[in-house]
Amino acid sequence: MSGDFNALPEDLRAKLAAVGPVWSSDIAGHARQMYEAFAPLLQAAPRVVRIDRDIAFGPHPRQVLDVYHPDDAASEPRPALIFVHGGAFVKGDRTVSDEVYANVLHRFARAGVVGINMEYRLAPQAPFPGGSLDVALCTAWVRMNAQALGVDPSRVFLMGHSAGGAHAASYAYDRRWQPEGVHGLAGLILVSGRVRADQAPDNPNAANVAAYYGTNPRALEDASAVNHVGPDSPPTLIAYGGYENPLLDVYALELAYRLGLARRRAPRMVVLPEHNHSSIIAHINTGDDRLAREVLAFIADPQAL
Repeated sequence: MSGDFNALPEDLRAKLAAVGPVWSSDIAGHARQMYEAFAPLLQAAPRVVRIDRDIAFGPHPRQVLDVYHPDDAASEPRPALIFVHGGAFVKGDRTVSDEVYANVLHRFARAGVVGINMEYRLAPQAPFPGGSLDVALCTAWVRMNAQALGVDPSRVFLMGHSAGGAHAASYAYDRRWQPEGVHGLAGLILVSGRVRADQAPDNPNAANVAAYYGTNPRALEDASAVNHVGPDSPPTLIAYGGYENPLLDVYALELAYRLGLARRRAPRMVVLPEHNHSSIIAHINTGDDRLAREVLAFIADPQAL
């Protein structure tokens, strides 16, 4: 099939096959390998021309965003996609490398979606719910500036990866962090998102979870986004890879189950068995276009399965 995993170069597919089964033995090192491996493809990939950078949406130095504008003119307002990067709660930024995470916004802006690449405050300086509140602030900024951005305020989508998925889901599902209890989202896309705050022995990021959420078991349960889904939760697309950080795939399935019960229909799901926790985001805007196509179909019709 055109645009599937086989569209990637053979040597890259071989590297993914080698790294996947041992992913958890060196997550940080393997993540660096993935960013380096995908860099040549992303450097050669199509990009949009206009990017407005370092726009403040709040008073903190990390409360900034970049706007990726589609190149073609549009007579009607466009959908917007806010992207929330990962980083295990204590590190990371919206440009983890020269190519990642810009690749995500380039891909969707090329398809006519206004891309918002947001930054947020980190733990331990900004513990829970700091990330959720920053997502709330950015979402409000996009909706408030929709006309200037050429955005339809009723079609604002939120996409989070890893810890960014935790912040995005916390905002989208937990009314405590929403202005007047309204999320204002047309849909939520979670890619390898940490929707349960856990300090399990097999969680290699347990110390970072503690830095953001603390260690009280009851507080961890209360902070877990998966525990706050309800009938009014936004339509959600859940994606994960075959080689995830421990239990993230299990938590994705738990979220799907709870959303299905709450909304009385199963959410849209995408599983990329050949990909790992980092390649699932680094491959966007390459020849392997499966996830991007699923996201665009979701943006076109969030209610469809």
